[in-house]
This record gives sequence, C-alpha cells and structure tokens, in this order.
Amino acid sequence: MKQLLTAALTGLLFGIGLDIGGMTNPANILGFLDVAGEWNPRLIFVMGGAIPVTFVGYRLAFRRRHPFWAFDFQLPQTTSLDSKLVGGAALFGIGWGLAGYCPGPVLSSLSQIGSGQAANGLIGFLISMVVGIIAVKTVQRRILMAAHAGLD
Repeated sequence: MKQLLTAALTGLLFGIGLDIGGMTNPANILGFLDVAGEWNPRLIFVMGGAIPVTFVGYRLAFRRRHPFWAFDFQLPQTTSLDSKLVGGAALFGIGWGLAGYCPGPVLSSLSQIGSGQAANGLIGFLISMVVGIIAVKTVQRRILMAAHAGLD
C-alpha cells in the first residue's frame, strides 16, 4: 500500500510539473522541434530544471542501502544497445514529433478533455498508444512461443 501511495503521489507531482511547464500542450513540444520555423525554447528550460533535480535525487537515493518501501533498487540489468532499445527510442521519437505527446504528458492532459482542448488528438494518441502496447506484447509472446516450439 505504501508503494502504491508513493507511486500515485510521485505521478501527481510529475503531472503537475508537466502542466506548470506547459508540456501537456503539444504545441509547445512541436514548437521546440520546429527549429526551422517558429522555434519555442520552453522545453529546454523544463529539461534544464529537471536534470539537476534528478541528478541530486539519484545521488541522495543511492546513498541508502535500499529504497524506503522495497528490498532493493530495481535497475536495468543490461547496459548494451540492442535493436529493441534503438527501435523503441526511434518509434517514441517519431510519435512524439508527429503528435507532440508522450505517455507522461498525455496522461496529465486527460483533465483537458472536458475543455475540448485538443480532444481529438489526445484521444487518437491514447488509442494509438494502447494499440501499440498490445501489438508489441502480442508479437513478443508469439516470438517466445515460436522459440519454445523450436526447442522441443
């Protein structure tokens, strides 16, 4: 229960930060990516504020032997670049550049649906995100099943 409450509060804080920084408005993201047009530098300031906070936060967290409500830190086990990482990053970047949304801000933007602000784009992105997640899980499951069938 403590982990769930911590995750919810952390997500709420993250969402508030995204909203205050203007990152729930896809026009700000698309404006940042439009370096040849009407460039909007707002994202640089959001990242410029987030990176030092994250740097200090990680340093403080790793001074502890374990997290507050877990036995150990859950860190990535692999450090190499593989096709899944590169492909996922490329797909994320393409989607972010086309829609101006990524998963964090799109969830924070759900509160704007009632106001009619970008409702169609938001709903379209959410549907695409869910379909993409399901498609990847389906393909991964089929690859695993085929690999196991080949071992028999």
